[in-house]
Amino acid sequence: MTAVDSAPSRAARKIECNACPVLCQISEGRSGACDRYANVGGELTRVDPVLLLGRQAAAVEFSRPAADWDGRLVGPDVFVTGVGAGTTYPDYKPAPFIIGSEVDGIDTVTVVTEGIFSYCSFRVKIDTDRFLGPERALVRHQGEAVGHVTTQEYGSQFLSLGGVHHLTAGSKREGRITCDLMMAMGNREPVDLEIEGGAHLRVQAGQAPIVNGHPERRMRVGCGSATIGIFAQQWLGEVDEVVVVDDHITGVLSEHQAGKCLDMPASGIRLRGRKSTPGRYFQVAAPGTGWGGTDITDPLTIIEGWNPKVARPGLRLLMVSTTGDDAEYFVLDESLQPVKAEMPAAVARVVDRIGENCEPSLATVLFVAGAGGSLRAGVTENPVLLTRSIKDLLVKVTCGGAPAYVWPGGGITVMVDVARMPARSFGWVPTPAIVAPIEFTMRVADYRALGGHVERMRSLADVIAQGHARGEAWDVRNPWPAGGTV
Repeated sequence: MTAVDSAPSRAARKIECNACPVLCQISEGRSGACDRYANVGGELTRVDPVLLLGRQAAAVEFSRPAADWDGRLVGPDVFVTGVGAGTTYPDYKPAPFIIGSEVDGIDTVTVVTEGIFSYCSFRVKIDTDRFLGPERALVRHQGEAVGHVTTQEYGSQFLSLGGVHHLTAGSKREGRITCDLMMAMGNREPVDLEIEGGAHLRVQAGQAPIVNGHPERRMRVGCGSATIGIFAQQWLGEVDEVVVVDDHITGVLSEHQAGKCLDMPASGIRLRGRKSTPGRYFQVAAPGTGWGGTDITDPLTIIEGWNPKVARPGLRLLMVSTTGDDAEYFVLDESLQPVKAEMPAAVARVVDRIGENCEPSLATVLFVAGAGGSLRAGVTENPVLLTRSIKDLLVKVTCGGAPAYVWPGGGITVMVDVARMPARSFGWVPTPAIVAPIEFTMRVADYRALGGHVERMRSLADVIAQGHARGEAWDVRNPWPAGGTV
């Protein structure tokens, strides 16, 4: 090749990738910006093989030559996922895989694609009593705003991360960092987060969250009042007073309804905070990472004093957190001052039982996406009929085979636990947007009725014959998509 014709020849070998709006010009042997599509011998090719899940105990190798395929899993025992399937972009194209099969004597079809999601986010549930940050506080990753703190639920704090505004409405760097974060979270990788006015976190789906460098162990058994109610009978006769320290509802045994039902005498304790109902106190301390999600490290600081007409020397006091991680035992001296003492074995057993009843602290990552708009054109020529069929429970929606919850109301807003999806299910395109698998399974008759691309249906054997597929074992936690209503 001469220097004169080398440049035109190189240009001629480039092809345009139309799998997303970026329209990369890809040289032969190279991949596009997202590393998902490549120029292989002048043909635009999806780099990763499509993932097939088989209902057997062991993973099945699907990438061997078609001539070696023994057919044992062809049909109802193999599910074609959207992982590695390719997209429907440009959106007039039918989905990459429209697979027909027979399940329990019923003709079914699964429409398989990788969706390009600009409208998507993650809901992150962090099991902890610790204060992570004020509600609505910004959450940052690598210095960029990527989400915010939402409500606190029973023993857990929720974050909302990602979303179209962070992906597209801010700076280019904010969009890129947000996209990187979302892909890492979806692929179950650890990510570092900083909450304004709050904690530093390391979060990974299915793993214990790390708050300010300390791994969380336990999700609280209940609020302070609930803990009193659960263990009141077991404390009876072993202590004269119990205070369960909690950021929200601190419980006091002798005043609580549980204590009254057990005929426990009043102790004369005076607690800080705002009394709600008997034995239940709000705002005994500020939120923090100390006892029971408060900012205290010395539990006696929430006691204002004792009523000398009621309290007595020798009164036995237990102070404990809602996880049992923090507990101290005191005895009142002659001046009615709590003096730390060795905790009796019977009392320690109940503290240990609090811990035993606490579930392991985990971070749960849920992918939320609007699977509407043009993605539906890959399924049918009349998109609204797909939406209606999903709402009418005629169509099952899965993401990488994992069951997806479809939110009520308009559109197809799906939510799925990434821990139940296959590993490395998520990708990206530099628009920026997230790429995730999605599958629609239904009866063939229903597919025909909603105007589906029935003429593009093919068998699983055809998919296997193309030779660019791989197999894994089905996750037994997930229901089989082609069963039940289909």
